[in-house]
Amino acid sequence: MKFMAGLKNNDKKFLDCIIKNKMHIQEVYFSWGDFANGRSNQLLSEDYAPWELMDIQRDMLRTLADNDISLNLLFNANCYGRDSMSRTFFHKVGCTVDYVQSTYGLSSVTTTSPLIAKFIKENFEDVEVRASVNMEIGTIDGMEYIAPYFDGYYMKRELNHNFPEIERLSAWCKSRGKKLYMLANSGCLNNCSVHNFHDNLVAHEDEIAKMDNAYPFTGMCREFLKNEKNYHSLIDKLNFVRPEDVQRYEKYFDGIKLATRTNRNPSNVLESYIKGQYSGNVLSLLEPEHNIYPYVIENGEPLKLVKLTESK
Repeated sequence: MKFMAGLKNNDKKFLDCIIKNKMHIQEVYFSWGDFANGRSNQLLSEDYAPWELMDIQRDMLRTLADNDISLNLLFNANCYGRDSMSRTFFHKVGCTVDYVQSTYGLSSVTTTSPLIAKFIKENFEDVEVRASVNMEIGTIDGMEYIAPYFDGYYMKRELNHNFPEIERLSAWCKSRGKKLYMLANSGCLNNCSVHNFHDNLVAHEDEIAKMDNAYPFTGMCREFLKNEKNYHSLIDKLNFVRPEDVQRYEKYFDGIKLATRTNRNPSNVLESYIKGQYSGNVLSLLEPEHNIYPYVIENGEPLKLVKLTESK
């Protein structure tokens, strides 16, 4: 089993972990520069200037390329605002793809935008184009509508445990020369009604940070989990796949993605899935990683919500 891992900018320890386990790495995905993406602006840091962070990323990508690890470039923001259809924006996208491809090699692009997908298909025929998990595609209709623009699809998280639907989607993809992918360790709550709103905030966080904002927002999942009464239903509201279970999915998917770009210990995430085994609080493997201390979700079959007690 091979996995796709996200490059955590400025985390050289995790880069070393990726290189050490490169035989188990299908691909490393990353965002570039100041492009809005599905995570926070990677050029903002208290310790480094933006140009220093770009130099670090270039060094990391060079190391990955030198180790023959395939690369996936993200254009997966939920919104690009006024730039969404502009010629200037697509010129920037094209220059970026061309630079990354010619400098490090580029196997694929993942995007939420059908226009970016169309642009890549028309101008970079040897780059695979994938529909982001942020598009929440979970039906054959949803895949068929955008089939001219995409070579593959990340499946909607909520279907991770629905094997009849997984089998249907996989069969459709195989019959049409398309690829199907999954995200194994999302911590997002199933059917979150605020997911798109939150993704839009992330896409525009630079603009939002400059405003005199009336309310903070850190995610509805965090609001939900402020109430201890909700802890007992949390297992049923999550869609992650345990490291012990990923082999059950191998025949249906062309790749399994691990979220590692904001997790506090991405090396632990990657190595746990590679080993197919983890002992402890499974919430620490997820992104977002929910802190419900003194409760944990103990890994096992079945999963158990456990309240820790202080030792005397």
